[in-house]
Amino acid sequence: MRSPQSHLRNGEPDNLSPPPPPPRNNHNNFPPSPHDIRFQSTLSVHKLKRFNSLILVFRIATFVFSLSSFVFMLTNSRSSPPHWFDFDAFRFVLAANGIVAVYSLVEMVAAVWEITTGATLFPEVYQVWFDFGHDQVFAYMLLSANSAGTALVKTLKGTDTCTVTSAFCVQSDISIALGFAGFLFLGFSSLMSGFRVACFVINGSRFHL
Repeated sequence: MRSPQSHLRNGEPDNLSPPPPPPRNNHNNFPPSPHDIRFQSTLSVHKLKRFNSLILVFRIATFVFSLSSFVFMLTNSRSSPPHWFDFDAFRFVLAANGIVAVYSLVEMVAAVWEITTGATLFPEVYQVWFDFGHDQVFAYMLLSANSAGTALVKTLKGTDTCTVTSAFCVQSDISIALGFAGFLFLGFSSLMSGFRVACFVINGSRFHL
């Protein structure tokens, strides 16, 4: 018969002794079930699609207002003087809104691609920085152009230009107002692209999932 002392060798437990049973009722030690993982993944995909859909709405609004501003300025007094191209500020308004309209069109294509495929049009690191950087630059450019146009219109209203050809100044006002609306929605897009950059820097993903 084996004595109890035989379980101890040199004061240490015998290696043949059974290990202690695992703790019971400790749910934190169990990995998440595949159902929970699939649910979280599906929820993340839906959140990302809603986020990208909101960006697409802002891109469309920016495109519509910037293109409208471009058209109003381009068609302002084509036959009789004064012409929009006679003034540097109005040429700036036309160019800025035209550039933003083209850029917004490209970003609309990228947003639709991301919504339908779940992937960015360019590699993710380039896409997030491309969107954020261009949003910042073009928003500043659009604000500067429309501010310069506003200052010029105020100056023209103090002269005989707006008295003789009031339609020229009215159409200029409409073009500049549409440009400011485009800047507003481009600013919203810039905030969301900035959020994507922050998430990418912190989490390595363009969206906090």
